[in-house]
Amino acid sequence: MDDDQFRIETRSIHAGQEPDEETGALMTPIHANSTFEQDAPGDHRGYEYSRTGNPTRTDLEENLASLEGAEYGRCFASGMASINTVLNLLEAGDHVVTGNDVYGGTHRIFTQVYEDYDLEFSFVDMTDLEAIEEAFRPETELLWLETPTNPLMSIVDIEGAATIAHDHDALCAIDNTFATPYLQNPLELGADIVSHSLTKYLGGHSDVVGGALLTNDEDLDEEFGFYQNSVGATPGPFESFLVLRGTKTLPVRMDRHCKNASAIASWLEDHPDVDRVYYPGLESHPGHEIARKQMNDFGGMLSFELDASLEEASEVVSATEVFTLAESLGGVESLIEQPAPMTHAAIPREERLEAGLTDSLIRVSVGIEHVDDLIGDLEQAFEAALN
Repeated sequence: MDDDQFRIETRSIHAGQEPDEETGALMTPIHANSTFEQDAPGDHRGYEYSRTGNPTRTDLEENLASLEGAEYGRCFASGMASINTVLNLLEAGDHVVTGNDVYGGTHRIFTQVYEDYDLEFSFVDMTDLEAIEEAFRPETELLWLETPTNPLMSIVDIEGAATIAHDHDALCAIDNTFATPYLQNPLELGADIVSHSLTKYLGGHSDVVGGALLTNDEDLDEEFGFYQNSVGATPGPFESFLVLRGTKTLPVRMDRHCKNASAIASWLEDHPDVDRVYYPGLESHPGHEIARKQMNDFGGMLSFELDASLEEASEVVSATEVFTLAESLGGVESLIEQPAPMTHAAIPREERLEAGLTDSLIRVSVGIEHVDDLIGDLEQAFEAALN
């Protein structure tokens, strides 16, 4: 498929995928093989061992590269495996600039794994380009971004941040999980690497774990391929098939996620028990104008602070009936969680509070159910827990 010829809605369904030549099967075959026949020693037909490469995984990698507007794509066993692979590019003594409200798992691998290998990390306010600039050192090799951030939905100026990184001869990598390629294409804005947790919107059905790295840099792609094969944190053909099934409906799902989230954010903003709503689609959001410039819509994720204690907020998230109290995000079903004791528990409380992650903060992954049922569920949970 000529990617320049078709829009993302079409590429979501067809890119990287053709009917099976032998049988005409429409869906990508699940190549459940650990090894492949060779015509002679070292003479194979493109595949030799599934850790190194698998046809189903290749189809997924080509599909994701097309959606993200990338030349190259590599898939991994999880989003964290993707992040780990980027960190494998660094050496002892290198420095990384990143956000002060990154995903808790990202914070954990930075501080509790790679700091032990003599990497240094600076956590700064990524909405402030001057703060990013000031954080750079001669030994800075990587700028790691999220936008919208998890869980405060802060918006980072990707083009401005990437320019700073390149001015310092550093790589710019961005976790694009919240926005997906349907809403945001960081490579077009100057990023060198895009990372995804395929577990979330790209899979879309809460039934698969995976990760991906996309780039236009051939040398980076070769390094990713080396670590992909050497470390072995690769997805199997079944996981690859499930994500391919998910990307086919990505555009229609994201349209509904965004529509529902916008309505809920507006409702929450007027609710007397809510102190603050974090959703870039609201005009009150400080990053609204930048989000309008670099996103096609504002996503299905939002957070809000209650006028309540940690214990009361815990009662709210435990009282929902349509929303499921669970970690993760991006599935067709709506999820609700409290970052302080759940997804961001690995971050020390003082650091968490300094970054704005309060005890009463609640994060919502808005699904595709009827929006009136979702609003009604939140209302009854508020009444049950707070009144």
